[in-house]
Amino acid sequence: MIIVTGGAGFIGSVVVSYLNAKGRDDIIIVDELGKTEKWKNLVGKRYEEYIHKDRFLEELLEGSFPKIDAIIHMGACSSTTELDADYLYQNNTEYTMTLAEYCLDQGIRFIFASSAATYGDGSEGYSDDHQEIPKYRPLNMYGYSKQLMDEIAIRTGLIDSICGLRFFNVYGPNEYHKDDMTSVIFNSYHQIKETGKVKLFKSYKEEYGDGEQKRDFVYVKDVAKIIWWLLNHPEINGIYNVGTGFARSWNDLANAVFAAMEKEVKIEYIEMPEHLQGKYQYFTEAETGKIIEAGWKKDFTSLEDGVKDYVQKYLMKGLKVY
Repeated sequence: MIIVTGGAGFIGSVVVSYLNAKGRDDIIIVDELGKTEKWKNLVGKRYEEYIHKDRFLEELLEGSFPKIDAIIHMGACSSTTELDADYLYQNNTEYTMTLAEYCLDQGIRFIFASSAATYGDGSEGYSDDHQEIPKYRPLNMYGYSKQLMDEIAIRTGLIDSICGLRFFNVYGPNEYHKDDMTSVIFNSYHQIKETGKVKLFKSYKEEYGDGEQKRDFVYVKDVAKIIWWLLNHPEINGIYNVGTGFARSWNDLANAVFAAMEKEVKIEYIEMPEHLQGKYQYFTEAETGKIIEAGWKKDFTSLEDGVKDYVQKYLMKGLKVY
């Protein structure tokens, strides 16, 4: 069987759908549904059992799941504004480390979600070389909780037997439950629908014009393909960036949403909240040489095609789930 933690969440539920499409339904989904709308991401999926994340770890360590092929660990608190550092450390760092050690001991394939948030402001670059402890300075505790896991895995040598993925700006269907953490594409679609225009943050650096801050946007369906590829290549381990390798501006993204909706482009630039100004990334771009060298064929969906697919097949159809 394959266990997917965070399997009701954004990336996790898309991975489950992709596994189903590949004929795998021997899946256990681990998550914490709470009072969110995440449960909707499970509707129509084929899986054997749903287990709450708190109960799962205890049952796993007791040996309740004797035939596990792989654990795909997408579960985490992904809020970049979460202030409870102890919670983030326990939930994102310790939980991941416990799973990794169990998988190593049992000979189970382990793939886990790291994050491009570990790179901080990008001043030290975006190298996914795992041969040395990273020198990056994350801008928030979420990023630091992910970096701590990477550091522990590198320091102990565990990283040579597991696979960590530093996701850049992932967007696409099944993110609807994320509230203030939904993608700018999701928010732009609704702004255009309601007001006919999109609001983007002004720039506070001379080298970037308003709306010209750049991100490496990667479509969630491409992420699922990469994870499937890694499942089928257990010899590939280490830390890998998951991004297109091409940074695009927020203006590019907004233009793509307008085009997908067949609307006239109208962008309004607004002030950035003060509490974000010192923690804002102006540029992210994945270095993709390492994953390509490992054998991944660079066939990422373009921003324009990904946005069109997301908007027309999912958002315009009442938040359809993939």
